[in-house]
Amino acid sequence: MILPDMLAGLALDEAGAAPIYRQIYARIAGAVLDGRLAPGARLPSARSLAAQLSIARGTVETAYQLLAGEGYIVARGAAGTIVAPALDRTLLTSDGRTSSRPAVVSPPAGGMSVSPPALFRMGLPALDVFPHKIWSRLFARHARSLGPVDLAYQPPAGHEALRVQVARYLAVARGVSCAPEQVFITGGFQGALGLIVRCLLQPGDVAWVEDPGYDNARNALRLAGARIVGVPIDRDGLDVAWAVAKAPPARLAVVTPTHQSPLTVTLSLPRRMALLAWAAAAPAWIVEDDYDSEYRYLGKPLPALKSLDRHDRVLFVGSFSKVLSPGLRVGYLVVPPGLVERFAAVADLLQPPPAALIQATIAAFLEQGYLGRHIRRMRQLYRERRTALVEALREQLSPMLDIALQPGGMHLVARLPDGTDDVALVAGLVKQGIGPSALSAWGAERPYAPGLLISFTNVDVRKAPQAARRLAEALHAAKERKPRMRGRGEAPSPTRRRTTASWPPR
Repeated sequence: MILPDMLAGLALDEAGAAPIYRQIYARIAGAVLDGRLAPGARLPSARSLAAQLSIARGTVETAYQLLAGEGYIVARGAAGTIVAPALDRTLLTSDGRTSSRPAVVSPPAGGMSVSPPALFRMGLPALDVFPHKIWSRLFARHARSLGPVDLAYQPPAGHEALRVQVARYLAVARGVSCAPEQVFITGGFQGALGLIVRCLLQPGDVAWVEDPGYDNARNALRLAGARIVGVPIDRDGLDVAWAVAKAPPARLAVVTPTHQSPLTVTLSLPRRMALLAWAAAAPAWIVEDDYDSEYRYLGKPLPALKSLDRHDRVLFVGSFSKVLSPGLRVGYLVVPPGLVERFAAVADLLQPPPAALIQATIAAFLEQGYLGRHIRRMRQLYRERRTALVEALREQLSPMLDIALQPGGMHLVARLPDGTDDVALVAGLVKQGIGPSALSAWGAERPYAPGLLISFTNVDVRKAPQAARRLAEALHAAKERKPRMRGRGEAPSPTRRRTTASWPPR
């Protein structure tokens, strides 16, 4: 299989390890970078190239989407697709080879360059196995069938078909019984949390959060004027008895009961019942962040806290960021029946749902059973990748890193020796393209114990030894430089805390 004359000599390998769309992407990107395709050069249409290569049009469209997303090409409507006119191929690496990524001359003010995710970066699903072919086909089908109703303003709670599918999915997968009318489609977890704080919180209200816990949630609550109280986490999850006895009465509690973020422990049944009893008696609200609940490697996924809620005090939040892609920015929120009208009014004014076309595509993905199959595939893949990386890390870094495996999750919790400045350590690793997160920075009341949060989802099994070796070399080099040690009660400086970015938005 040979590309057209404009890219003559660049063959595609149908039996190769890389998918065909990836091969097309690599060939065209290479042709742009080495000058065989000049800025402004016109590319064949996806339909034409697919016909010449005897492959599906969606395969070429996927390759073109990747090229456009990275700035190699630009779609010009009826004029066709061309190589980005603003590309500067003169940017070279130190050894004289062309850079593997294009440089754009004079980006618009306020623009942001996008780099490949750093090794071990938190919060990302396996980007190399996104179901491009199925997604492209469903997306194109819905794009072609858009009618006047689809192009008009959408209901504030979101696309009806997606709300129906989410309600059905939750009933089967999470044990959550709800009507579609209770489901709100949001811009990920943060969109759901924004809607919640606007509807339920007043400035000065107390909010319980997990300690350690997701700092973006804490910061969002602070922005809404809430008084944050960190509740300790132990092997059974949130210490509800401690909170009831020692914390101020709260209006809201934000929890990750299935896989606590970041320690990945599970909230025990007695504490689940105690938390629900507290919310009913207070009365108060519980925000259940159903973080990466699909990925449990021992036994079946646990039912949601919401499935035990008999007094309608739990607001259930999930997203498609971890099962599909955070780039979609689509999540969902299940609210008690008595809050539906209130949430709809606020959503209509301040929190509109994502694009209808994206919602419709996800609805079809759910309805046709693709999501369930994709999750099952990911669960097996992550189990294999986790095992391979843990073995490699233990071989390379024992006893410097203490890794205790939990039943589920998308990352490893690797403890460091007491006194290690993990914040400064991570800041140095990031400069080398290695991006774990510093565990201590997740403390709500004070820095937590030092450690590294290491994602394994994007580390191929065959590359696990190499990835572990990179981390080991960087850590040993940092140890030789003897970074300043800090005591348990000493907080990182504000500057260094900012350098340890939290997990990507959910």
